[in-house]
Amino acid sequence: MKTIDSSGQYSKIDKNTLLKGSIKAKTDIRIDGILDGDVETAGRVIVGKEATVTGKVLCSNADIEGVFKGSLTVSGTLSLKTGSNVEGEVFIQKLIVDSGAIFNANCSMHSEEDGVKKLTTTREKTA
Repeated sequence: MKTIDSSGQYSKIDKNTLLKGSIKAKTDIRIDGILDGDVETAGRVIVGKEATVTGKVLCSNADIEGVFKGSLTVSGTLSLKTGSNVEGEVFIQKLIVDSGAIFNANCSMHSEEDGVKKLTTTREKTA
């Protein structure tokens, strides 16, 4: 998967923030607060220790330390850190689970090509 050059920049939802709605971004997103909604990004989604995310997430990679409930589609690697809690449906290419992580989800794994298709709009090319 092609990486996004964001020059070290990412969008952040602070720990004192409650957000309801949808987010679309081209760069990484770090969530330390509460998000009730959908996230779509070509970058990485990072869910901090004190964060709670409820909804649908579509991203290239994800690192989860907090709580996630919903539908998670990752075209690359999902990394569950110690203390994380994931519930719902998960569609990933690779999974890394640290000791102490809770993973109560229906999980489907896909090939790299399938994951890239989920993150890009497919259009039929004609001559």
